Amino acid sequence: MNSSSFKDLVKQNRSCRRFDNSHKIDESILKDLVELARNGASGANKQPLKYVICRDEQKNEAIFSCLGWAAYLKDWKGPEKKERPCAYIVILGDHRISDNFFCDHGIAAQTILLGARTMGLGGCMFGSINIKALKEHLNIGKHLEPKLVVALGKPVEEIRIDDLGQDGDIKYWRDENKVHHVPKRKLDDIIIGSW
Repeated sequence: MNSSSFKDLVKQNRSCRRFDNSHKIDESILKDLVELARNGASGANKQPLKYVICRDEQKNEAIFSCLGWAAYLKDWKGPEKKERPCAYIVILGDHRISDNFFCDHGIAAQTILLGARTMGLGGCMFGSINIKALKEHLNIGKHLEPKLVVALGKPVEEIRIDDLGQDGDIKYWRDENKVHHVPKRKLDDIIIGSW
């Protein structure tokens, strides 16, 4: 893969919150995505992460109810049923292995999402989780700490990256055509030194 195609992949890897729920994802694909994450970097190579993969409609509804869907979209409580994810990967830290998960879960989630994009899928990484309810719904042991949830499916929304406006407002928004806009700071505004 050349640098321009990787750049395109990263730009296509936006947080998708609306999916075609009729498009199902095979368990083998979810396992392939976890396999990608398993091969990623791990602080001190402790590899303390565990995963729950879910394609079951009832369990998916339970997971859905535990997630905060879009804080900046105040009038939107999440996708309607036909646009909900058809699969989830829950990333857990195993306290029997370590109490410090460093940034392993972020690396794993990003790896999963990039892999999903190469398969024509989209996803969204959630840190806003009702942990107590999620652990109850999925019967997750006390030694396991939910760190992130990755929602997956076939995207049905258009997402655009915009340059951050003069007002400096970083909040994502949707226009009248339901196009999701994500303002990004300019490169020159974030590089503060170059020698």
